[in-house]
Amino acid sequence: MQGLMPDKSQLSLGSSKKAAVSEKVHDSELPATGLTRKEILSTAVLGLAVAAVAVAIAVLAGKREAAAGALSLPDRPRQLTHFHLLDRTGRSITEADLLGRFLVVNFVFTSCSLSCRAVNDRMEEIQRLVADRPDVRLVSLTVDPRTDTPSMLARFANEFHADTNRWLFLTGEKAALYHLIETSFISSSPEFQDFIPGGFSGTDRIMLMDPQGNVCGSFNGLKRTVAGAVASEIEKRRNPYNRQ
Repeated sequence: MQGLMPDKSQLSLGSSKKAAVSEKVHDSELPATGLTRKEILSTAVLGLAVAAVAVAIAVLAGKREAAAGALSLPDRPRQLTHFHLLDRTGRSITEADLLGRFLVVNFVFTSCSLSCRAVNDRMEEIQRLVADRPDVRLVSLTVDPRTDTPSMLARFANEFHADTNRWLFLTGEKAALYHLIETSFISSSPEFQDFIPGGFSGTDRIMLMDPQGNVCGSFNGLKRTVAGAVASEIEKRRNPYNRQ
């Protein structure tokens, strides 16, 4: 009987072989990556963590973008200063022609190929939304008066179906233009001199001025929703009882 019973060492050796075979079969089901199962699991967990961080960053960026497109106040109190410029038809325009109306103001240079045109697309939408409001004027101020002559601005304005009487494109002497822009609307900065005429860093903004000549809002002109936001703000200020 003793000769028929397997030796304990043989049983132990057989169990070890079975375990080894089972481990090999299990590992053979994993992709041939050269990594152990533990390393693959660790990599998967790390990938999920990175994806979660990416989603969180995207959500935060979206919130910041939405905030950037919302109404904000100018960097300091600003009022419409005296000026004397020409519109695209050659007419002389001063601040007296604009006071008493809401002004929607942006900044252009016709050699700009992308952002300026995107902001003007939004201005065209605003023109349509306020078409029945005689107390609203749109004003586009060039920051490159040497290039943007009245005739050049006229061609540029036609691309956006600008109404000659309701949407003014203004040019003139560089010193006069820059004084108006810096005093009443946005600031210039030396680091932008090589990229934007005059070094104006806020040329993507759309400014709202009340009938008393005070800048009462600044909007991100690249946001697709900005036209509705500007029109809504004008309505609120026209009828203060509509404010929430």
